[in-house]
Amino acid sequence: MRTKTLKKNRINVVTLGCSKNVYDSEVLMGQLKANGKDVVHEEEGNIVVINTCGFINNAKEESVNTILEYVDKKENGMVDKVFVTGCLSERYKPDLQKEIPNVDAYFGTTDLPQLLKALEADYKHELIGERLTTTPKNYAYLKIAEGCDRPCSFCAIPLMRGKHLSQPIEKLVKEAENLAQKGVKELILIAQDLTYYGLDLYKKRNLATLLKALAAVDGIEWIRLHYAFPTGFPLDVLDVMKTEPKICNYIDIPLQHISDRILKSMRRGTTQEKTTQLIKTFREKVPGMAIRTTLIVGYPGETETDFELLKNWVKEMRFERLGCFTYSHEENTHAYLLEDNVPEEIKQQRANEIMEMQSQISWELNQEKIGQTFRCLIDRKEGGFFVGRTEFDSPDVDNEVLIDAAAHYVKIGDFAAVEIFDATEFDLYGKPLK
Repeated sequence: MRTKTLKKNRINVVTLGCSKNVYDSEVLMGQLKANGKDVVHEEEGNIVVINTCGFINNAKEESVNTILEYVDKKENGMVDKVFVTGCLSERYKPDLQKEIPNVDAYFGTTDLPQLLKALEADYKHELIGERLTTTPKNYAYLKIAEGCDRPCSFCAIPLMRGKHLSQPIEKLVKEAENLAQKGVKELILIAQDLTYYGLDLYKKRNLATLLKALAAVDGIEWIRLHYAFPTGFPLDVLDVMKTEPKICNYIDIPLQHISDRILKSMRRGTTQEKTTQLIKTFREKVPGMAIRTTLIVGYPGETETDFELLKNWVKEMRFERLGCFTYSHEENTHAYLLEDNVPEEIKQQRANEIMEMQSQISWELNQEKIGQTFRCLIDRKEGGFFVGRTEFDSPDVDNEVLIDAAAHYVKIGDFAAVEIFDATEFDLYGKPLK
């Protein structure tokens, strides 16, 4: 028997995957709101739009399970319509249509106008840069480019997101100004590849110029860099980082591996020597900068020797932040032609070893922070703590600064000077200075 939903014609946008998907969902929601639609993010609604991720096996599994969950709700009369968009839908649309036919329609990553039409809304060109943010009010993602031209053997992103396309500086500045007017203090710059920014539009790597333009926006106080590619990194970015106080001394630069043999097979266009020199250059030019990286273990043909080399290098480099993934064998990628010959349990064991080692490094680096005072941006209150971050920490993936809410008060969305008195591997405990 059909049950009535609480709100008729309320559109619930469900976001899975990375910050790029968060941004895309926000653009969709901005368009829907401008069309007078009742739109919510991950709350109850009788129309559901699922923005999927199709990057690696775990993400694909989560996306499929979410689709099945809402199709089940549709069959039980709890929702009226289910639409699917995003990377999984872009990559596997024919398979999904065949396997899960009860979805009302599937859309790819560039099908926003068609998705809006299905939701009885018009695509409004004048809304470029306008969106309904879903992050805490003090920070927002700013997508400076879409797609990727890199040939990495293991990566399916070009299949789902297409070729690299930079956004013009003027458009990004306008978007930053809009966000600042809404109270955003921190911009987190995202793209599949920040390093490539500007090559298509300006015929040169133009990230440094963009950073200077964004730093001039009133109200923006922190600008953070995510997802820079190591090969061809524009070193003038470091000069801007060093001289412009608004640019956080932080960079997210996925390095993936360090064995020359594996790097060559991965088609990364670099070597152990070049990568090590790049990290040393970062630290020489911007002393005290926090470097976040991600690694892949269990890539086809990775031997114990390759893995030991990687482990010793991680120990030597002492990255401030590090994540480790097990290799995912993705169809239609160059590496799919190779035999996925590292057993799953060995992949997991290697990832665990790297993360245990990083946990110790992180603990040691955090102990050095005890007694120091940091400018922190307060994101939220959770349990008995106000939760903030230093300029060396990005939301959701890095350290957090915890302030006892029973003993102290800080304003959410504002900066506070916080003295650190204790630390674990991934959290700092502090008290605000009056």
